[in-house]
Amino acid sequence: MENAQDLNEKGRELHRDGDLAGAEAAYREAIAAAPHWSVPYFNLGLVYKYDSRWVESLEYNQRAAALDANDEGSWWNLGIAATALGNWSEARRAWSHCGMTVPPGDGPPEFRFGNTPIRLDPGGNAEVVWARRLDPARARILSVPLPTSPHNAHAVVLNDGAPDGHRRVGDVDYPVFNMLAVLEPSPLAKYVIELATVDPKAVEALERIAFELEGAAENWGRSTNIMCADCSRGLPHEHPDSERQPAHPHCGLAAKNDDHAEQIIRTWLDTAAKADLIRWYDPAAGAE
Repeated sequence: MENAQDLNEKGRELHRDGDLAGAEAAYREAIAAAPHWSVPYFNLGLVYKYDSRWVESLEYNQRAAALDANDEGSWWNLGIAATALGNWSEARRAWSHCGMTVPPGDGPPEFRFGNTPIRLDPGGNAEVVWARRLDPARARILSVPLPTSPHNAHAVVLNDGAPDGHRRVGDVDYPVFNMLAVLEPSPLAKYVIELATVDPKAVEALERIAFELEGAAENWGRSTNIMCADCSRGLPHEHPDSERQPAHPHCGLAAKNDDHAEQIIRTWLDTAAKADLIRWYDPAAGAE
């Protein structure tokens, strides 16, 4: 009969190979063999986290933390699962056990951690955008994701706790966190603004005006940098010049509706004389 350590290792190997059902079964056997050992509880909670089974993830991380109160990983994943479920008392308890000073209150904690890069759809096109980190597991998207993305500015997403790569701005390295789920869909629609030329100051004015009018804008030509998977996750290497993607003269706009988008654009055109607009359109409807 296999012992608990062998069963736990078997679960780790199956999880690595993408066999979540097999990993779940192995970890459950390990728990049955050693019910007072916290590790297989934690690993089972990890399986449930990456399968978005938040009720089970919360339960098994709670059990792991109860068996080993010093295991920060269990508390961290407990906090993520509790956040996914909107269980703010448990989320607050988890962040406190991770050594954080939790803001007072009973609802979603507002830590105000500043801005951070978030990788949308890590298993797909893996676009990285900027977001305001509200707490250890929540972030509100600030960027306007590319037209191919189903996500948009102002959506609140659930993010993982382990950094996966980084982005450098000036001399500062910012850790990239992977999105796990959408907690609050964006209330905004997405538009494409096509320009004949891109004047940096004019586009900066667009971004400022959109923000002031409760929308968002993004100069995709300036902010978009196509990266291979290794570079995106923090293993940069050289690429031939032929692999580099040219900037395109398009901006993204997030607005409440067509009228709101037109208000932002007209206000911008009235104040930015160097803006050479060709057209703007809803990418879901297609360009006219």
